[in-house]
Amino acid sequence: MLDRAIAETPDVTEGDERLDLPDPEVREEGNVTVVENFQTLCDQLGREPDHLLQFLQAEVGTSGHIDESGRARITGSFGADRIAEAVDGYTSAFVRCSECGLPDTRLERENGVELLRCEACGARSATPDDG
Repeated sequence: MLDRAIAETPDVTEGDERLDLPDPEVREEGNVTVVENFQTLCDQLGREPDHLLQFLQAEVGTSGHIDESGRARITGSFGADRIAEAVDGYTSAFVRCSECGLPDTRLERENGVELLRCEACGARSATPDDG
């Protein structure tokens, strides 16, 4: 049983390089900010695009949507630094484990509460209200 448990446990290595996020590629189109690599960010974080978009909208205080190309289109003018800051906030709140700090987590819903479950250390914690 121990061998099976070890085989099913994800390999855990130290360091931030395990979660290598690209910088947001941001450009402005009139009164809209477009995050060109939004889908790539979601893939790297292992989260649904709608969940990240909802967080970004709350962080910058505006509306937005995901276009047919997978880019986030956020109403208003926001620089790459502001979007990167919001993505970092999302990573802290919804990706990194609050106990061990590793990104080996997944979101679960239990009894109507969204939980962050760490597959590395087994910790479970409630996520902040995401809007």
